[in-house]
Amino acid sequence: MFRIVKIGSDNLIDPVCFGVRLNASLLLLIALSGVLPTPTFRVEVVDDSNGWPVPLVELETTHHLRYVSDNAGVITIDAPELFGVSTWFHVRGHGYGVDADGFGYQGVRLKPTAGESITVRVKRKLPAKRIGRLTGGGLFAESQKLGERSDWREQRIFGCDSVQNAVLNERLFWIWGDTTLANYPLGRFHSIGATTPRQPLSSLHPPLSLRYNYFTDADGVPDNLAKLAGSGPTWLFGLVTLPDDQQQDQMGATYSKIKDGLTEYEKGLCIWNQDARRFDPLKVVWRQSELQSRPPPMPHGHAILWTDPEGIRWALFGDPFPSIRCRATWEDWSSPERWQPVAAPPAITAKDSGTTVVPHRGAIAWNDYRGRWVAVFTQKDGDSSSLGEIWYTESSSPLGPWSSAIKIVTHDRYTFYNPQLHPDWVPDGSPILLFEGTYTNTFSGNPTATPRYDYNQILYRLDLDELSRD
Repeated sequence: MFRIVKIGSDNLIDPVCFGVRLNASLLLLIALSGVLPTPTFRVEVVDDSNGWPVPLVELETTHHLRYVSDNAGVITIDAPELFGVSTWFHVRGHGYGVDADGFGYQGVRLKPTAGESITVRVKRKLPAKRIGRLTGGGLFAESQKLGERSDWREQRIFGCDSVQNAVLNERLFWIWGDTTLANYPLGRFHSIGATTPRQPLSSLHPPLSLRYNYFTDADGVPDNLAKLAGSGPTWLFGLVTLPDDQQQDQMGATYSKIKDGLTEYEKGLCIWNQDARRFDPLKVVWRQSELQSRPPPMPHGHAILWTDPEGIRWALFGDPFPSIRCRATWEDWSSPERWQPVAAPPAITAKDSGTTVVPHRGAIAWNDYRGRWVAVFTQKDGDSSSLGEIWYTESSSPLGPWSSAIKIVTHDRYTFYNPQLHPDWVPDGSPILLFEGTYTNTFSGNPTATPRYDYNQILYRLDLDELSRD
């Protein structure tokens, strides 16, 4: 990625090759010192079935240098000891890979050469296609090392947990949980948020480059939106927009106050304050005590709206399957005595094996293409990971029954939890189903976190027309 040019009697480096402008003095200093920039070798990882770039594919050398493809499927090899040397790279791709050799090793042998590029083709092993990372830093970091994707700008966060969505004022509203910043592992832990258009993607295939309109502090860093009274983090669930008695849309959520890592000690309802750009407390529903050690059932997970056969409009809350419902009005949602329990299935039958699959968390939505309700959920205690395998299932009603589940995504010894569907991102009748989830080594037993990707949201695409032919 560089060349030597003649300036007077000195051989100097052409700055244009680096996408930067170096002054003559600096160039002369580099030349006299004898130190040259590290050469680079470009690798692009693509799906063998369609040629799309594949993010989150890892190449590892025999001496454990690890490289991970960015949202453009690009990896930059820059280790000096690899250049000109035939080098074995183990290939690992969470559902993408290459055929094993006679010893069972899955990998490729490459000879890194300065300034050159090569394509590595991987096979997709399960139905869903990985589109890319939605959050965090360095979405195109490998590409930018090569002077590519220079128009992409960072958005000041390194990682964030579990997403919630609702539509307010014709914009898609986003909330995430605990958030990692550059200056601290949990720089924000009272929920950050953003808005985007309702259909935020210009393309439904990679490379993915979604930009958010974050709610930020004075320094331009995404800020806390739900710093409610009490010690510990504030987590929001069941985000929903409903009309009040004046037919004005109000947005609210269930909140939990957390202590000792994962223990809830208070739960209630909060309301979005548009003028102050924050969530305000609305009602405390439960506080931990000797008499009430556990909270009552509350609106949780993701909200959907449904009109039943009798014409009654309901708000359903589930994670993945509905467990609470109320009439789809602000007054009914904000009145716990009007909430009604719904029986959610404890397990779903797998289509191929007939075994039972226990859901952990997920989401449901109406799907025009299928003419049915669809769900994606994380399996509890899966084969490749205890919380890393995603399943798909259908029903004629949001209340079930659900059956014939199909495994669509796997993450080897890695967690992928709290998936969320995005049905509004595609045209009505489209066979494309989009969903995201949180990719993290938490709960996985894997001590090694994936650089840049860990504790972030990753988007997948399931093509239902392909699924129906299987």
